[in-house]
Amino acid sequence: MGGLSSHFYPWGFLVQGVALWHFVKRRPEGYWLYIIIFGSVLGAGVYIVVEMIPDLGLLRGVFQGFGRRSRIQAVETQILDNPSVGNLEELAELYFEQKNYAKTRELLNRAISTRSDSPHAFYLRAKAALGMGDYAGAIPDLEYVVGKDPKFDYYRATGLLGDAYARTGDLEKAAIYFAPAAQFSTTPETLYNYANYLKLAGKKEEAREWAQKLAAKKRTLPRYMQRVERPWFRKGKALQKELTA
Repeated sequence: MGGLSSHFYPWGFLVQGVALWHFVKRRPEGYWLYIIIFGSVLGAGVYIVVEMIPDLGLLRGVFQGFGRRSRIQAVETQILDNPSVGNLEELAELYFEQKNYAKTRELLNRAISTRSDSPHAFYLRAKAALGMGDYAGAIPDLEYVVGKDPKFDYYRATGLLGDAYARTGDLEKAAIYFAPAAQFSTTPETLYNYANYLKLAGKKEEAREWAQKLAAKKRTLPRYMQRVERPWFRKGKALQKELTA
C-alpha cells in the first residue's frame, strides 16, 4: 500500500486530508477512520466515494442559504413599512432556518402580541426556545399547540412537550405526553427523546429497548435519510453506551 501511495505523492496526502476533514465534520461510523488512515490513498478514495460524495446532496441547504439571506433583507425592508403578522412570521421562519433562535423568538413575540391564535407561530416559538435550551420557556407554547391539536406535526409537538417536561424534572407530565407520541411517532428524534425520558425515570431496561429501536430504525431508512438523521443516531449510540456501562 505504501508503494501505491508513492505513485500519488503528494496528492495522496491531500485526498487523505480531505477525507479526514469530512470524517471529523460528519462523524460517520468509526471504522471509516481506520480505513482512511491505514488504507492510505485507496482507503481515503473509497471513503470519498461511499460517504462524502453522497453527502453533497446535503449541501443544497448551503446554497439555499444565500437566497435566504437575500429574502431576509427584503422582508426586513417590507416590515419597516408594513409590520404585518404575516411578514413577521415569514421573517421568523427565515431566521429559524438559519438557527438564529433568539431573533426568531423576538419576531414571534411581536407577531403573537398582535394576533395570538396561530398554533404555527406558537409552535415555531417553542422550537426556537428548545433550540436555545430553554425547555421551561417552550412548555407554555407547546401546551397551547397540543391543546389545539394533539396530532400537530404528526405528534412531534406532543413528543417535544413530553421531552420538555422530562428535562425540567416533571416526569409525571412527561409520561402523559410521551404516551401518544411514542405510540404514533417513529421519528429518530422521538425515539431518542423517549429513551432518554425512560433513563431519567430510572427505567433503564425499557430505555435500552427504545435505544435499540432507534438503532434498528437506522437500518430501515434510505441512505439519504440516515445522513439527515445522523445526529439522533449518534446520540442514541451514546445513550446505549451509557445505559450498558
